[in-house]
Amino acid sequence: MRLEGKTALITGGSSGIGEAIALRFAAEGARIAVAGNANLAKAQGVADRIEAAGGQAQAFVADVRDVSAVKLLVADVKAAFGRIDILVNSAGIFEPTPIGETAEAEYDATMDINVKGTFFAINEVAPVMIAQGGGKIVNLSSVTGVMGFKTFSVYCASKAAINYLTRALALELSPHNIAVNAILPGNTATPMNVKIRTEPEFKEMLDGMAAVTPSTRTYSDADDMASAALFLCSDDGRAAHGSLMLLDEGISCGL
Repeated sequence: MRLEGKTALITGGSSGIGEAIALRFAAEGARIAVAGNANLAKAQGVADRIEAAGGQAQAFVADVRDVSAVKLLVADVKAAFGRIDILVNSAGIFEPTPIGETAEAEYDATMDINVKGTFFAINEVAPVMIAQGGGKIVNLSSVTGVMGFKTFSVYCASKAAINYLTRALALELSPHNIAVNAILPGNTATPMNVKIRTEPEFKEMLDGMAAVTPSTRTYSDADDMASAALFLCSDDGRAAHGSLMLLDEGISCGL
């Protein structure tokens, strides 16, 4: 029960890594605000699983590209739970943006969800945490924030932005007893990539990924990322400020 008495707001909490973090934090005693992008029923499904296991959770939705929606989300969560001790920014998209073929709207979607959404969630939550005397913030970045990935240049740029947003905000918020850190997953098994992992037409791609994964474990589990988030948000990780925790099965080590 390392998070007993804490309230955690998790954007992107209705699926994938965000869902795994929500379930793990609830099992450790936190009250969970599960924030989905638009599908309240999906977020409610995660909240129901938490409550069925004896935890406390409530579902919310907010389009993180919309600053007014983020502002309302934070206000609603604080009204519902009385405080916000932990913010996990897991909302994000992973879409190709090949040069010469990418529309402005596709560029904007990646940058607005991945970067703008993260910044403004922190922008709204940080004053709440300062007034409370502290808090923990975890941003979901990616191994592609420290290495390139062909045809995904905008995604790479968005995650590099998250890395330096994390480090700069750690400098700004650490004096207020707010720890800001990031997790950089490599390939992680989530609903987003189930086709690549299971359908025969993607076997060549999967084999190529396996060939460059030193650990021989091509996909990490979402629970691995939840364990890292728990470390960063508990007293175990109290020395971490501005850390970029790379969990990529060794892909970024080199050839």
